[in-house]
Amino acid sequence: MPHIRRIPRLLAALATCGALVLSACSSASGGEEFHFASKTTKGSLIAPDKRKPAQDVGGTLIDGGHVSLADEKGKVTLLNFWASWCGPCKVETPQLDSLYRQEKSKGIRFIGFDTKDDKGAAKSFIAQNDISFPVVYDQPGAVQLKLGNIPGVLPFTVLVDKQGRVAAVYLDKLSPKDLQGPLSTLLAEH
Repeated sequence: MPHIRRIPRLLAALATCGALVLSACSSASGGEEFHFASKTTKGSLIAPDKRKPAQDVGGTLIDGGHVSLADEKGKVTLLNFWASWCGPCKVETPQLDSLYRQEKSKGIRFIGFDTKDDKGAAKSFIAQNDISFPVVYDQPGAVQLKLGNIPGVLPFTVLVDKQGRVAAVYLDKLSPKDLQGPLSTLLAEH
């Protein structure tokens, strides 16, 4: 019976450790920059007063050139992480490109991040599907770590508001319909 009395104390100690670990994962130095704590439900956004600034992510485009999130400040920006070998990405990426073509005139920017992929396979996928938004080749997956240590599931999408703050992190395959409401809301924000 003495072991049973220790269980509540052990559970309390574990809960305290768990809370410390979670708080360490969800805050940055100074509490300013975004660090991933949990995913956003499809169709919803992080409340404006809870949003944290995104790290300035970007990189070398798969066909040359460079893109940076800082260059998109003042615009709603969708960051999509995918790979040519990813089954859900094969459906989502062309659909997102269709949405991009419809929405880019409104000031919405899309940046794709091809991650953990063969560069030749990625280039073929982009050409075969006529992907028109810029795509950064990030073979090691470094951008998702820099952005806020987002889990390595593919595909995933991050929405960044006009102030450069993370407004949503979706860890699911999305359709254009899933994004139209959140994008419209972000466009209407000042």
